[in-house]
Amino acid sequence: MIRPLLPHHHCPVPARLSRPPPPPPPPAAAGARNHCRLRAHATHLHRHTVSRSCAHSGISAPEMDPTVRKDLYPHVEPYQTGRLKVSDVHTIYYEQSGNPGGHPVVFLHGGPGAGTSPGNRRFFDPEFYRIVLFDQRGAGKSTPHACLEENTTWDLVADIEKLREHLDIPEWQVFGGSWGSTLALAYSQTHPDKVTGIVIRGIFLLRKKELDWFYEGGAAAIFPDAWEPFRDLIPEDERNCFIAAYNKRLTSSDPDVQIEAAKRWTMWEMLTAHLIQNHDTIKRGEDDKFSLAFARIENHYFVNKGFLPSDSHLLDNVEKIRHIKAFIVQGRYDACCPMMSAWDLHKAWPEAEFKVVPDAGHSANEVGIAAELVSANEKLKSMLRK
Repeated sequence: MIRPLLPHHHCPVPARLSRPPPPPPPPAAAGARNHCRLRAHATHLHRHTVSRSCAHSGISAPEMDPTVRKDLYPHVEPYQTGRLKVSDVHTIYYEQSGNPGGHPVVFLHGGPGAGTSPGNRRFFDPEFYRIVLFDQRGAGKSTPHACLEENTTWDLVADIEKLREHLDIPEWQVFGGSWGSTLALAYSQTHPDKVTGIVIRGIFLLRKKELDWFYEGGAAAIFPDAWEPFRDLIPEDERNCFIAAYNKRLTSSDPDVQIEAAKRWTMWEMLTAHLIQNHDTIKRGEDDKFSLAFARIENHYFVNKGFLPSDSHLLDNVEKIRHIKAFIVQGRYDACCPMMSAWDLHKAWPEAEFKVVPDAGHSANEVGIAAELVSANEKLKSMLRK
């Protein structure tokens, strides 16, 4: 088998790009004229009622309008694809679909390292939204593949801004799940004036207790059959920290060692991402190229604690985005990003509408979670049209 060639040299660190003057706004979408940032101080936007599914747990959830669409939209093809050089090392792939004159929304994929897929476009009304997808550094169609150099949370936050400026977008809605929720919070807290609304799912705040839950034996109590192959690659004398042990192998100079570790790491997540295991998701974990980027980049971020200045950084900075209209969607039985994180975010940010899906795990492709994500976008669409 031909193994991918992996860089072993340290890539040079480029200077940051400075921001040019704000570009003129593009033509407004029909029904979206005079839109402004969706502020959370209007009382009627924050009425909460206890849903039947949450009545016994005390969780507040938004009252659901039965007329709000919840079905995924049909597949659409991009009207533009491109590549943007964001550093001396990295070039990111991006695409636009939907309405070129519509309200812009940026989709932030998970992992980090997972890349985007065509189905990601289906959460958005293509007649209303200008849908922007991009593959983060080292992921998907971005190059160099699986590269860890100059690959940090704050590099990605800067890339989102460079892409926004490149596309002449004054401000946009931010949408992300799992690691995408982490990046959505980090970006929005850094550039709140560029964000018109936020939809996040499968909340991941990249705290030690979350990493310990998934990678140090917590989730193994629910998925012992999936855990054992992940565990057994590591000798017993290295099992005091699986993230560190896998880092040693994922950065090995031997491509075969990297691939084996990458497939074990990736398959552990693919087997636990759904309430009911999903064949298509599991099949992704069998792909060498996907697994290499997914595992190497994820592990690189996790061994570096997400490059965040403190364990509670994203919770500590909620005040910066409190005024932005937001939706939080969480699967009750999410084994990858357990509900404790969504709950902590909800408590810190009660202004955001919080929806717990009672019969779902982690994946955005689970029926109940997909329905609530579409519903959240529909609600933001209705507010922007007013």
